[in-house]
Amino acid sequence: MAIRLYDSLSREVRELKPAQPDGVFRMYCCGPTVYAPAHIGNFRTFLVQDVLRRLLELELGPGKVKHVRNLTDVDDRTIAQAKREKRPLAEITREWTDIFHNDCRALNILPMDPPHVEPKATEHIPEQVEMINELLAKGLAYVAPDGSVYYKIAAFPRYGALSRLKERELKATVLGADDDHKDDASDFALWKAYKPDEDGEVKWPGPRGAAAGRPGWHIECSAMSRKYLGDTLDLHAGGEDLEFPHHENEIAQSEGCTGHTFSRHWYHTKHLLVDGTTMSKSKGNYYTVGDLLEKGYSPMAIRYALLAGHPRKQLNFTLDSLHAAESAIRTLRSIPAIFNEPRNVRDGDKPSKKFQPIFDALCDDLNIPAAFGALFELRQEIAYPTTGKPTRGDIDAFSRVLFALGLDLSAPPKETSTPAEISALADKRWAARLAKDFKTADALRKELAAAGWSMLDGKDGYKLEPLKK
Repeated sequence: MAIRLYDSLSREVRELKPAQPDGVFRMYCCGPTVYAPAHIGNFRTFLVQDVLRRLLELELGPGKVKHVRNLTDVDDRTIAQAKREKRPLAEITREWTDIFHNDCRALNILPMDPPHVEPKATEHIPEQVEMINELLAKGLAYVAPDGSVYYKIAAFPRYGALSRLKERELKATVLGADDDHKDDASDFALWKAYKPDEDGEVKWPGPRGAAAGRPGWHIECSAMSRKYLGDTLDLHAGGEDLEFPHHENEIAQSEGCTGHTFSRHWYHTKHLLVDGTTMSKSKGNYYTVGDLLEKGYSPMAIRYALLAGHPRKQLNFTLDSLHAAESAIRTLRSIPAIFNEPRNVRDGDKPSKKFQPIFDALCDDLNIPAAFGALFELRQEIAYPTTGKPTRGDIDAFSRVLFALGLDLSAPPKETSTPAEISALADKRWAARLAKDFKTADALRKELAAAGWSMLDGKDGYKLEPLKK
């Protein structure tokens, strides 16, 4: 499978290939700032990156993908949160990191186990200071009167290539013209001098000639990606809000230091809308994964709903879309139920071509909605085969599809508090119905009724409801 993906820098769809002789694909993804729970807009981006990593692992093989996703555990927001709560910075960030990891596990996002890395900014201060020293030595940065260090954008002519900044006016108000210590309003902070009233106990020794303080936000990604992936990445990904200024600043920092291309490929996921507008607590449409789980939605329905739109197009998330996702997951659960009945599967280890359209869609600029569509067409063919029953090889192919999409169909949806044994019985009855074994289906329906449950059949799935007493 050749994976072709849109490149935000060249504005073209290009094939993804590892550049190094070892054949390892090196990808860096900007992770969360751990001062509060990541919202579902953040998780849309993380889920898209998860599908891409899964697809690369299927194509390149075990150990041939190295994924680095950082944790920002020191910046203005984390320090402000620690100050508000009057707790140590490390205590605050550790708490929110644990919550982030719990959300990742719930949504079946692949873990960052070796060879993958999840570095923390606070654990890589020396690497950041050293990189700033290199930029100072090359004349690309300067120490301001207050002891902070700024990047001199005028000294890096390629600045703006990713975001097409030079095609629109560079406005000082966008970049922060309120800092009197800069030589130019467009310069950005590499190191921030310590301010007792703002920073509390958070400070480290600074670069040469600079004051004690803390790193700017942008330098952490340049330093940590360089340490774990080298001077040049195969892919750098993030949400579209990071394209400018964060990713633009990363390019200036990294290429200013090394003289090499920072990333061969850039990919940005579009914003998530909720109820047709931007997410905001004041609008009442701000959701975290925990919020949705508390409302009773299943993790796989949340994953499905957040992946239901093309990553390069805005997706409008609603609670109705979550209900539809629950129904979709329930329908997909009928596929393994069919496979579990020996009479529905014929011998043969070679998979048919039935699954190829799903992988074709994923490899074509990560067209996840088209992959979902192909999967549902496949479900119809499996339930009502026109070209022969599926083989045992098809079961393996289906497992690869589930891995690529990250769908765990083993847990029942949470739309109702249905006991696991009732869900298993319903799955068995649905499989019998699809196989047109109506005698068995009727018997299982009576068994469900005797247990106090009604099973309502629909075109693409079923719904379970407790019988009224």
